[in-house]
Amino acid sequence: MNNLLKTGLVTVVMSCLLVGAMPASLAGNTDPPQSGKISGRSVAAGVLSFLVWPGIGQAVNNNKGQKVATHAVIGLFPPFRFWSGWDGLVDRKGGYWNGKI
Repeated sequence: MNNLLKTGLVTVVMSCLLVGAMPASLAGNTDPPQSGKISGRSVAAGVLSFLVWPGIGQAVNNNKGQKVATHAVIGLFPPFRFWSGWDGLVDRKGGYWNGKI
């Protein structure tokens, strides 16, 4: 059972690394990201997105529902929690993968 758990964990980590290393050109860059200004609201959004749940910060920053949902689902993987928190902190609009990430 212990070997099965290790194998599953290694598979998940390797999958995350593979997806994270995907070139932006394959992600369909239709809406290039633009950073906004860091304000009190964006600081709160970044903290909420990092500590509570990814996607909450994007909702606080008034992003589209698709971006909020994508952050909430992809945020289940630990490395993306940091990215989602940063995205909320800088109040980034748009993004890759049809403006979702």
